[in-house]
Amino acid sequence: MEFATGALGTLLPKLGQLLQDEYNLQKGVKKDIQFVRKELESMHAALRDVGEVPQEQLKEVIRIWARDVRELSYDMEDIVDTFLVRVQGSEPPSKRSVKRFVKKMTSIVSNAKTRHDIGQEIKDIKERVKDVAERRDRYKVDAITPTKTSVDPRITALYTKAASLVGIDKPREELISMLTKEDGGESSVEERIVSIVGFGGLGKTTLARAVYDKIKQQYNCTAFVSVSRDPDIIKILKDLLYELDRNEYMGIHNTALGQHHLTDLVQEFLKNKRYLIVIDDIWDTKPWEMIRCALPENGKKSGVLTTTRITDVAEHVGGCYRMKLLTQESSKILFYGRIFGSIDKCPPQFSDVSENLLKKCGGVPLAIVTTSSLLANKSRNVNEWQDVCDSIGSGLRNNPGMDSMRKILLLSYYDLTPQLKTCLLYLSIFPEDYQINKQRLIERWIAEGFVQQGDGRQSLHEIGQSYFNELLNRSLIQPADMDDDEMNPFSCQVHDMVLDLICSLSRDECFAATLNGDCKEITSSLGSKARRLSIYNTTWPTINMSTLRSLTICSYALINSMPPLSSFYLLRVLDLEDCNLSDHSSIEFVGKLLHMRYLSLAGTGYAGDIPREIGKLLFLQSFRFDGTDIKVVPLSFFGLRQLMSLRVGDSTRLPTTSGLRNLSSLELLQINVDSTYIAEQLGYLTQLRALMVMLIKDKEGRWDESMCRVLVRC
Repeated sequence: MEFATGALGTLLPKLGQLLQDEYNLQKGVKKDIQFVRKELESMHAALRDVGEVPQEQLKEVIRIWARDVRELSYDMEDIVDTFLVRVQGSEPPSKRSVKRFVKKMTSIVSNAKTRHDIGQEIKDIKERVKDVAERRDRYKVDAITPTKTSVDPRITALYTKAASLVGIDKPREELISMLTKEDGGESSVEERIVSIVGFGGLGKTTLARAVYDKIKQQYNCTAFVSVSRDPDIIKILKDLLYELDRNEYMGIHNTALGQHHLTDLVQEFLKNKRYLIVIDDIWDTKPWEMIRCALPENGKKSGVLTTTRITDVAEHVGGCYRMKLLTQESSKILFYGRIFGSIDKCPPQFSDVSENLLKKCGGVPLAIVTTSSLLANKSRNVNEWQDVCDSIGSGLRNNPGMDSMRKILLLSYYDLTPQLKTCLLYLSIFPEDYQINKQRLIERWIAEGFVQQGDGRQSLHEIGQSYFNELLNRSLIQPADMDDDEMNPFSCQVHDMVLDLICSLSRDECFAATLNGDCKEITSSLGSKARRLSIYNTTWPTINMSTLRSLTICSYALINSMPPLSSFYLLRVLDLEDCNLSDHSSIEFVGKLLHMRYLSLAGTGYAGDIPREIGKLLFLQSFRFDGTDIKVVPLSFFGLRQLMSLRVGDSTRLPTTSGLRNLSSLELLQINVDSTYIAEQLGYLTQLRALMVMLIKDKEGRWDESMCRVLVRC
């Protein structure tokens, strides 16, 4: 599933599944499904094209059309999933023949009604499909293509006066040292390549310009050229020649020279010169390799400095230099200097709101400059400043003065694949400054259908892990809670400015709805068909819960005011992590949520029983109840054959049966082992990639040695 295409990515294969003979659908119903499937396939392609176009370039009618198709896909998938759940059933076969016969006859009658129901629902859907197909032709959706931005929003960085730069002295000198230091030996005469890496707005271009301006006199020739997201390598090579010698190559842009000829010209010009070249804003290794071919290794101690937002690109280029956020002191100097002239001229009444504004900016120079420039043009009024501070927390689009920052971040967003865009937008459901556990996030991505099986060589979790790593690689999320080697993050955080952007995009397309502590909506106007809801306040919104697919309640919500679970019939994700489940009724109806994929009671302290009906959740993939006081699980639990991740509480004891081996899809398991029999069951779980075991001592406080030996064999 992708944000731009709604549920179409997961729906289309299911429509194909419905056409199989085993579902015994009437011929007319199959014909309707074939029609719907064919139309939706073409709409899927059209929506992906629309998703590549920046929102500001889309007409309102196109945006409404795309939203309606996404809603249609969600409704259609809900219908199909409900049918599949009802037809497949959930009760294990009874051993008693009379009971088995009664159940079979009941199932036949029930399934006949279910098939009749889906036939009528698909007829209704077919009419909606015809409508959006006609509108697609009328609006000429297939003719939509993105237009290139005429002005690079980073261009202002090239003209920032060095005198106004704050916190740049140390990194500038470090980079100069990397470009010019002597190591001795033959390598000391070769060119030095250094790549500055960091997310948008951090000041990479400004820093590169500061280095360039300070040392360019030491070189025979210099050039500063930009690559951008959609590089034109011929134009880049022409820009390079023009920068190297404007007199000789005055008319180079008017020529029809090809790439090879231009590469030869650059090489010939540089072959006997000591050069300094800055290649700004590289997004991929391919254009770098083409440029690299034009830069000769001539033994003249030349220097090449590049900038990129992508860690993999920086490491490929070489000499990776990670850009750091401004310190609190440097942030204050930059902020107060722009508004008041110096840090000590801030009136005391502006101190608190200024601190809050700086926290929102998070040490990002562009955010500080943009915010302070906005305030400098306003009256010295604390309430106005507070309004600006509040507006930053509700999306960059609400504040025209933040337009430059938004454009910078949108460059990174539109360079993502459709899958990564969806996964990034999903982070808008978490509160500001929240540490998001990696495992929790990946499992939720999978449950939402954002992670789809590829060629079969990678598991869903491995694909989800690659998505997480790529968002880290592109500096759109920040690592947190690192392992002992400082190499592998267990969690991530989203910078406030990035969070503002994705909340704004999420709100625009009704992707998710989030309510904050004042019950003030910050990401979506809650309509009649909210699909994803995150709530971290004490008041429940008065909306229709029946279409919700995902519900997240953060730790300080008053869980006791939550509507009964029977209200959330289509729920796929229920995340109550760290909420206070003070009574048993909170999960009484969880067994009725037949679409459930992800269920977390982690850290809730829940001490009741897991309902026997949990065994009906045939689609359940992840179940967490670590951090609870649940003592036992029902035998029906072992019928959850799609379960891939299970974490149990310290107090939980599994029944001594062979049921555990039935959970053959498990990849991650956190479990308490108190018997050799349970330990032996682990050997049947051949898909496990992570196993966390807590051994339970006997009444004398000793380990069971035979149990330990079995675990070692596993």
